[in-house]
Amino acid sequence: MNNKYEVMFIINPELGEDGIKAVSDKFKSMLESAGTVEAFAEWGKRRLAYPIQDLTEGYYVLATFEAAPTFPAELERIFKITDGILRYLVTRCE
Repeated sequence: MNNKYEVMFIINPELGEDGIKAVSDKFKSMLESAGTVEAFAEWGKRRLAYPIQDLTEGYYVLATFEAAPTFPAELERIFKITDGILRYLVTRCE
């Protein structure tokens, strides 16, 4: 049985346009292979609420998807080891 999830992650804007696209595409393909992607919205560069690693801006991406209950733990593990990810949050939707 699959659950619905929402994930938001912030990419370091200093990666450049190609680097941001590569990281974004990597996670989009990972979500598509693990389940069903309902929405994948790139919000673009926005100001951070507080500085992270001396940066004041980040590239925001929001996705809603349906996947197995074990997938979010694997997704978070990949977020932790990926260079260029400033912050991420995976939540289960009701």
